Amino acid sequence: MRGRPGGRGTIAAMTTDTTGTAARDGAPRPGGPADSPFVRACRRQPVPHTPVWFMRQAGRSLPEYREIRANVAMLESCRRPELVSEITLQPVRRHGVDAAILFSDIVVPVAAAGVDLDIVPGTGPVVAEPVRTAADVERIRPIGRDDVPYVDEAVRLLVAELGDTPLIGFAGAPFTLASYLVEGGPSRTHAKTKAMMYGDPELWHALCGRLADVTLAFLRVQVAAGVSAVQLFDSWAGALSEADYRRFVMPHSAKVLAGLADAGVPRIHFGVGTGELLGAMGEAGADVVGVDWRTPLDVATRRIGPDKAVQGNLDPTTLFAPWPVVEAEVRRILAEGRAAPGHVFNLGHGVLPETDPDVLTRVVALVHELSAAPADRG
Repeated sequence: MRGRPGGRGTIAAMTTDTTGTAARDGAPRPGGPADSPFVRACRRQPVPHTPVWFMRQAGRSLPEYREIRANVAMLESCRRPELVSEITLQPVRRHGVDAAILFSDIVVPVAAAGVDLDIVPGTGPVVAEPVRTAADVERIRPIGRDDVPYVDEAVRLLVAELGDTPLIGFAGAPFTLASYLVEGGPSRTHAKTKAMMYGDPELWHALCGRLADVTLAFLRVQVAAGVSAVQLFDSWAGALSEADYRRFVMPHSAKVLAGLADAGVPRIHFGVGTGELLGAMGEAGADVVGVDWRTPLDVATRRIGPDKAVQGNLDPTTLFAPWPVVEAEVRRILAEGRAAPGHVFNLGHGVLPETDPDVLTRVVALVHELSAAPADRG
């Protein structure tokens, strides 16, 4: 039976290491996050049911989140460990999902690296001085645990509370971070980003190389503190052709993922609008490739190959439809996911703020019911 917050609590943290693979005395022990349906699916191992979690499950769709975040700025909320812990736990308590994901923002590590930015409500990250020159790149300094102690503390608090339920760490991929820094904020065209890529590739690769180092260090802090998996978000990679992705982006994402090869945790790689990039994203070094709602999972599996699990991919807007429609779509995605050697059920992007939380709870229960192994039924 899966653990829930409060089920094993601090006892779990004392008897099982941060990946759940062995006790601190070195003796292997069954159970723990590493034996959870989520981690097993990521590792392409048999599972009692298809695990499910939702991107942006901790957020604006939950009234308890809106209440606790009232009058607290986004970056500030990411720097308060107890607040991060509570927000991360809220959807686990409410929905019964198979994994928690650390509440944070992709710009947290670059802010820690010295970039002057703010997360503006209704807009997103806004950079005070966009990157234009080699000197701008040089000002992005390396980071370590001492630069993000609040992340380390939040992860440790959560591991103690979650027990057998795994915690997913995350970070933004170098391309998406670079795009924010070059554009100065969100962009629909990524014109300035592409202008640097094409016009000054040396500067572009210097910037992405620096951001890869920052991202890898940020994820390593989370792994050391106890996360059971990591997800690398390349939210804007779908703006690129495969050729451009392979030339300008893939080496830097691969650097991050390769840097975690010895971490002992599954690595998930996700982007939006990346149907034509799925094979390359798998080649970059992920154990699991996230798929948005545009590409059926069986098609995605053929593109990615038989040695990767997949994650996805219910269209978030489906959750606004009548329940019979939602149920039919869940059934379809589970059927398509059977083509993959491992499947983690998720949305094809994040939970939209207007989503009814009760529908998410029903989806979790339905996925568990429909995918339960025969011995677990009844």
